Amino acid sequence: MFESVKFILLLLGAIVMLYPVMWMLSSSFKTVDKIFTEVGLWPSEITFNNYLQGWEGISGFTFSTFYLNSFIVVGLSILGNIIACSMAAYAFARLDFTFKKILFAVMLASMMVPIHVLLIPQYILFNNLNWINTYLPLVVPKFLATDAFFIFLMVQFIRGIPRELDNAARVDGCGPVQIFTRIIFPLMTPALVTTAIFTFIWTWNDFFSQFIYLSNPEKWTVTLALRGFLDTMGESMWGDMFAMSILSLIPIFVFFIAFQKLLIEGISTTGIK
Repeated sequence: MFESVKFILLLLGAIVMLYPVMWMLSSSFKTVDKIFTEVGLWPSEITFNNYLQGWEGISGFTFSTFYLNSFIVVGLSILGNIIACSMAAYAFARLDFTFKKILFAVMLASMMVPIHVLLIPQYILFNNLNWINTYLPLVVPKFLATDAFFIFLMVQFIRGIPRELDNAARVDGCGPVQIFTRIIFPLMTPALVTTAIFTFIWTWNDFFSQFIYLSNPEKWTVTLALRGFLDTMGESMWGDMFAMSILSLIPIFVFFIAFQKLLIEGISTTGIK
C-alpha cells in the first residue's frame, strides 16, 4: 500500500514538473491567437510555421548562427574547465606547496561569493581590455580555473585514487607532470564528464553573463536570441519563441542522456574501482 501511494505521489510530482514543458511544446504547434485561448494541451490545429519562422531568426541572422555561437562558447568553456580545474585539483590533492591549506580554503570560500558582487569590477576590467562584445569574458576565465565547485569535485575524486600509483610512476622516472598526464588525468574520466555536463548545461542556459557582455546580434547565443522574440513595445512572437525554446532544449537532453552513466559515477564515487 505504501509503495503504491509513493508511486502515485511521485507520478503527480513528475506531471507538475513536466507540465510547463508539455504546455510549451503544445504551444509551439499552435497559432498565436490560440496559444493563450485554448485550454487543452493537444492543439486543435497543428501548424509548423512557428518552427519555420523561428528558424529564420531575428535581426537578419538565422537561428543556426545563434546555435553556432552557443556551441562555440560552450565548447571553449568545457575545454577550459576540464584543463584548468583538473590541473588545479591535482595541485591541491597531490602536491605540497606554501600556503596550500590557506589557498584551498580561499578557493572554497569563493563559491559563497555571489556573481553580482564581482560583476562591476569584472566589467571594468574586461572593458579596459577591450573584450566587451566578444566571447573572451565568457571563455577566458574558464581557462584560469575560476569554477571552484569543479576544482573541489576533482580534488575529492583524486584523493580517492591510490597514491601507490604515483609512487610506482616515480620509480619509473615520472615527474609531477607525467604523473598527472599519464596516470591521474586518464583515471579522472567520471569527474571530467561530470564537469563537462554541468558546464554544458550552465553555460548553455546562462543568460545574465551573456546579456552583459554581448550586444551585437551577430554574436548572440541561443538564450539571447530567445529574448529577442519578445518585444515590450510591440507584438511579441510567442509561437516562434516557444518553438525555438523546444529546439534549444534538445542539445541539453542529448548531452545528458549520452553521458548520464558517467555523470552518476562521477558524483557518487570518490575513487577508482
